[in-house]
Amino acid sequence: MIEFLDLKKVNNRFRKEMDEAVGRVLDSGWYLLGKESRAFEEEYKRFIGTNYCIGCANGLDALTLILRAWMEMGLLKVGDEVIVPANTYIASILAITENKLTPILVEPNPSTLQIDPDNIRRALTPSTKALMVVHLYGRCAWSEEIEEITNENRLLVIEDNAQAHGCKFGNRLTGSLGHAAAHSFYPGKNLGALGDGGAVTTNDPTLAETIRSLANYGSSQKYVFDYQGRNSRLDELQAAFLRIKLPHLVTDNERRKEIAKMYCDNIKHPDITFPSLHVNKDSHVWHLFPILSCRRDELQEYLATKGIKTLVHYPIPPHRQKCYKEWNDLSIPVTEMIHARELSLPISPVLSNEEATTVISAINSFPI
Repeated sequence: MIEFLDLKKVNNRFRKEMDEAVGRVLDSGWYLLGKESRAFEEEYKRFIGTNYCIGCANGLDALTLILRAWMEMGLLKVGDEVIVPANTYIASILAITENKLTPILVEPNPSTLQIDPDNIRRALTPSTKALMVVHLYGRCAWSEEIEEITNENRLLVIEDNAQAHGCKFGNRLTGSLGHAAAHSFYPGKNLGALGDGGAVTTNDPTLAETIRSLANYGSSQKYVFDYQGRNSRLDELQAAFLRIKLPHLVTDNERRKEIAKMYCDNIKHPDITFPSLHVNKDSHVWHLFPILSCRRDELQEYLATKGIKTLVHYPIPPHRQKCYKEWNDLSIPVTEMIHARELSLPISPVLSNEEATTVISAINSFPI
């Protein structure tokens, strides 16, 4: 059996260091907002290339806290429009609606599956105040054209970097391109904890201070509350685990790129396409390897019979979900096509060449 993602194997590489980290945290007697969290924030901000990093409970909270902080700072108000890709994971949109802001769903470019700059321009109105750029599948969604649009229209830029740890745009890493970025350390991410975890990176000192307070019940001083905040903190154990894995992230991403190249060079089935690959190799860290097929469900069942596990990201687009029933009648055709055809193949730092070759052979033998 070829697992979609063998997390036990991924993390067993660091078992000795993780056992030591558990002992270190237990011996410290300090389990929240302690040395491990502070050290990880310092290390991660240096890695991303920003002045500030604030750990929090998960990626959704990171997105939500950024938008909430901008509202507290008077940069956004209820009802303001936030442009967001229509084909994103629902967390991107949940953060917007939780803050009573208005999501404007924009179609991706069908050849890259990333938000389309032309569609961003068409979506702009006087109420547009922010753009959420989502680096889906581990591919950099940023471009010089998007940067030009945001500068011309004075938009706040929030990056959803949950799937793109270590991804580059030129010499800069995603997570340092906008005014603020949200990061998820869900176990399956390129940089994954052994539970939930998240962070915000930014160069804005006021934003960083506001987010840190909001994430700690709205308090920057014990028992003194400036905001109606929430409890969203990265615990000491998860911070310690992330500190162990961060130095290996670049090497792990390189391994993902090797597997992706094998897939790109050798999958030849006529019913299968993948997104345009005309990008610098550093601008994609392959959190996922998505393929598109009109026979997606049939292909997934066929691969399962060959002992190959795959996943769909994501079977139902956000605008067709029950929780957003007011959008259910919208027609967003490119997004709907992607959600009907996308299938993610196994890819991880611990997938072997032999396993990748098995996947390729199985796909190429899928009956036409």
